[in-house]
Order: sequence, then structure tokens, then C-alpha cells
Amino acid sequence: MAKFLSNWLSRSVKAVCSPVTRIVTALSVTQLIGWGTTFWLPAVSGPAMARELDIPLSMAMAGPTVMLVVMAFMSWPLSVILERYGARPAMAVGSVFGSTGLLAMGLAQGPFSYFLSWTILGLAGSGMLTTPAQIAVAEAADKITARKALGVLILAGGLTSSIMWPLTGLLQVGWGWRITSLVYAALMIVICAPLHWLVLPSARGRNSATKSSNAPAHIDRRSFALLAITFAANGFFTWGFALTIIILFEAGGLDHASAVMAAAFIGIAQWAGRLVDFLGGRRWSGFVPGLTAAALFPLSFMILLVTSSFNGAIVFAVLYGLASGITAVTRATLPLQIFPTDAYARASARLSAPLNLSFAVAPPVFAAIMTSCGPHAALWLAFGFSIFAFCTFLGLSVRHRGMGELTR
Repeated sequence: MAKFLSNWLSRSVKAVCSPVTRIVTALSVTQLIGWGTTFWLPAVSGPAMARELDIPLSMAMAGPTVMLVVMAFMSWPLSVILERYGARPAMAVGSVFGSTGLLAMGLAQGPFSYFLSWTILGLAGSGMLTTPAQIAVAEAADKITARKALGVLILAGGLTSSIMWPLTGLLQVGWGWRITSLVYAALMIVICAPLHWLVLPSARGRNSATKSSNAPAHIDRRSFALLAITFAANGFFTWGFALTIIILFEAGGLDHASAVMAAAFIGIAQWAGRLVDFLGGRRWSGFVPGLTAAALFPLSFMILLVTSSFNGAIVFAVLYGLASGITAVTRATLPLQIFPTDAYARASARLSAPLNLSFAVAPPVFAAIMTSCGPHAALWLAFGFSIFAFCTFLGLSVRHRGMGELTR
């Protein structure tokens, strides 16, 4: 028994002290701060920003859209830098840009300076949010370990709004949104930048190996196109449909309290969905949970199309949330399986371009459709895009050796 406990303790200490664990822990902190102080900030501070800057609320809420568009356009050129020099310098510099953007936001006096701050935050996001973080994990681990580590990172990211929204609310009540922005700018410099520079591995060894090769690793164009189309279509209806969920519940006959309660199950189910790959990822190919999630989306929408009861809304929320959570992990891990390890950074960065564009376009498109044609028109649009995303993902899975590879 003593020997068993000694061996278990030794393995546990090694796991806790391993480079991958340190990297995932550091990135979990910086991603929580990064997303919570930028993209999710107007969810709490938007009305106060609009009042003080004398702009419409819709204009204040368009700031994150500007950020996503800039991130999308920066993804392609940044892919070369990430592949050649690794994630460490990009994320450290991105932290500095993030601090600069939040400083500019705290000092903004009108629409021009406000959107300038979001443009700077878009440059920051392309260098330090999600994709570079996932690349940093992939650089430090083999494929099997990286897949599990990415699952942990995405699980931690699911806590962003739960932690940062209350914190933003408290800071804003005490000091106002401008001081809150300045405090968050300081967090970027004091916490995020040092963690990115000191904890993430240097890419010197990998650079020498890359330079010695005659050509960069090959990315299969058809697989890339199918994956990019699938992720973009999925991102379009998930980010766009999120605006109409409560309204759809109410349009179906639920009172506001019941609609909010049903919608709350989505977040719980998303967390459970993110756990699926973490708990069982080593047992199956990444195509298995990805196909399951792609099938659950249209099934969930069909439930809303045929029923308007509270129980039906709960079933929808559970299926939709599970699919959303699984898909969040699939977006990070599937490129590890499809593309060569040396091409993961380039492929992931380039995949984020259409994904961020779909994220940026979806909310105004769905809002316009909901306003002009009604909530159920938005539901039918989401259903159609979910069918399309399932078909493209199925085509990708068939291209990769059919069902034989899916159950390896």
C-alpha cells in the first residue's frame, strides 16, 4: 500500500508539474481574461458606453463585430508567423495590443475613437485569443496529449462569462466602465503578457527543423475547404441563432420566466458537451463526436418546429447545448487529426478566417431576419444551415477513409 501511494503521488506531482499542465493552466487564465475583457465586455458595459459616448446601443454593441472582422482578415497573414515562430511571440505581442486597445477604449470620446479601440482589440485577438492558444498547446504536446489538453482549455473557456460578467458588473458599479476598461488594460500587461512570454515554449528547435526541410507540410485543399465550410456554416447559425432563442420560446407561447429557464439549460448542456471529448476522447476518432453534434443540431431545431411546450423547449436546449459544447471541442481538435502536425498552426490560423467572419456577420443578419420576417424565419434559416453543415461534415468524414477511421 505504501509503495502504491508513493507511486501515485509521484505520478501526480509529475503531472501537475509537467510543461503541458503549466501551459494549459496559464492559457486558461489568459483566455478567460482575454475574452472576458474584450468581446464579452459590452454585454455588461454596452448601455453605459452608449449613453456616455452619445451613440445608439446598436452601435456600441457593434464593437465586437469590428473585432471579429479584423481577426478574420489577420488570420491568413498571421498563419505564416505562427508556423515559423510559434505562438509565444504572437501571444505576447497580442497582449500588449490588448492592453493598448482597452486603454484606448477607456479614453474614447466618440464613435471614431471607440471603433478604433475595437480595431486594435481585433489585432490583439488575432494574436492571443483561441487559435494561437490552441497552437501553443499543440506545439508543446503530442497529438494524444494535445487533444486532451485542448479539451481542458476549452472547458476552462466555458467559464468566461460566468466569472467575468459579475466581475465587470462589480467594477462598473464602483468605478464606471472607463476605469473598468483601464483596470482590464492593466491585467493584460501585468498577467497575460508575462504568462505568454515566460510559460509558453520557445519555437527555436522547431524553427531549425522547419528551415531544414525543403517545403512546408502539405495541407489537403479539399479537406481544408470542407472543414472551413462546415465550421463557418456551424458558426453562422449558432452565433446568429443565439439572439433569437428566448424570443422564439416566447413566440411559441412560453412566458418570459419559462423561456429564460429553458434557455438556461443550454449553458449547462454546453458544459456537459465539452466534457464528452475530455472524458472519452482517446477511445474514438474526432469524427465521431463531430458527426454526432452535427446531427444533433437539426434534430434540436426540428423539435422547436413541431412543438411549443415547455418540455419541448427543455429537450431542445439540452440537445442544442450538447451539440454546441461538442462542436467547440471539435473545432480545436479535429485539425490535429486531419492535417500534419507541422501544418497545424497554419491550418488552424487559416480556418479561423471564415469562422470569425461568420461569427461577425451572423448577429446582424439574424437580427434583420427576425425583425422583418419573424422569429420562426430565423429558426428555419438555422435549420437549413445545420443540415448543410451536417452534409459537408459527412463528406469530410467519408473522404477520410469512411467509417473505418471513424471508429479506430
